[in-house]
Amino acid sequence: MIDFRYHLVSIIAVFLALTVGLVLGTTMLQDPLLNTLQSETDDLRGQTEELRTERDVADKVNAGADEMAEAVSKDMLDGLLTDLGVAVVAAPGADPKMADALAERVEEADGEVVGRVQITEAFLEGEKATFVDELTLQIAHQPEDLTGSPYEKAGAEIGRALASTEEDEDTGAGDGAESGDGEPGTASDGASDGASDDASDDASDGASDGASDDASDGASDGASDDASDGASDAESDDRGDGGSGYDPAAVLEAFSEGGLIVVEDDPAGAADAVLVVAPAAGASPGGDDPKTANAVLGALASALHEEVDAVAVAGDGPSARGDGMLAQARAEESAFATVDVATRPMGEIITILALAENLEEDGGAYGIGEGVRGFLPDPLPERIESSDEESSDGRTSDGGGGDGADEARRADRGGK
Repeated sequence: MIDFRYHLVSIIAVFLALTVGLVLGTTMLQDPLLNTLQSETDDLRGQTEELRTERDVADKVNAGADEMAEAVSKDMLDGLLTDLGVAVVAAPGADPKMADALAERVEEADGEVVGRVQITEAFLEGEKATFVDELTLQIAHQPEDLTGSPYEKAGAEIGRALASTEEDEDTGAGDGAESGDGEPGTASDGASDGASDDASDDASDGASDGASDDASDGASDGASDDASDGASDAESDDRGDGGSGYDPAAVLEAFSEGGLIVVEDDPAGAADAVLVVAPAAGASPGGDDPKTANAVLGALASALHEEVDAVAVAGDGPSARGDGMLAQARAEESAFATVDVATRPMGEIITILALAENLEEDGGAYGIGEGVRGFLPDPLPERIESSDEESSDGRTSDGGGGDGADEARRADRGGK
């Protein structure tokens, strides 16, 4: 039977155990435990200070690199985009300051920003895919040639509307304006030459038949018909794509009225290259999810590159990680160029270098992210001589032959 003494002994044992624990905790175990904790705290504090110091040093190095980049930017970029038109396409969520800075670098490289295109959030919404597809097929000049997803079709059509038509117009004008003996002339010259030849032939035929009146009538009719035909042919050649009824400005306007893009200035038919600004922090505010939205933007950039000679996508560090736009593009080994350090002045310069390189070859991945080819293109792209310099060279070598200079310039601008 349990009595009072049993309970008393139990209570004494409990308090004795507590007392022994307190004594051990405050004497024998206190110093080793505190010393261990203090040592670990000191180590962590030291590591924090080292990391803070390394960060400060890295910031100073980056600031110095930016200053150096600004100092040498003119020499590095001079002539890389001579006489080229560049359109700036901004994705939803793109940093407008980055777009402005890149536009300034284009001008520093002797290029011209012909206009800007802002992709709206509606373009990335999944439920708008059918609308995007139907709109693209309705306004496409050759819808049967469009393939791929709705966004690839839309990108191809937007790219075609942006792509420069100057080369086609130059070729058409040259064909229409060049006379039979290889000398340049106008439509009226070609018409009058044809008229004179036919008039002479008809006149001689009429004279051989002994009917001078008929000869005169034949000459008049031949001159009139050939003049009309020659002027018509030359006008058709000069129109280039316009002769087929294709209106790039109307295409961009249709996408704009559909709420898919916002167009600034007049980039239609004027872009030799395109700069695409990726969403900041790697995620776009539009679309069903960041991964899908960035995949859509990547498909759009690829389609643009099919129509325009050079495309470079500029972004920040996060855009090159995870499901970012640049990370997905690099995983697919896209043909356009990517730069993941475009938030800094040195990155802006690298973006222009990458764009110029893409005029001649497939684009590379540059910056510090995974899968990059290097920090910047190596070797650096060569500068493009201006049309004035080439014309001067042509006059010096052949006494005024401007046609060869024009052909060389078009070859340089034609890209790959």
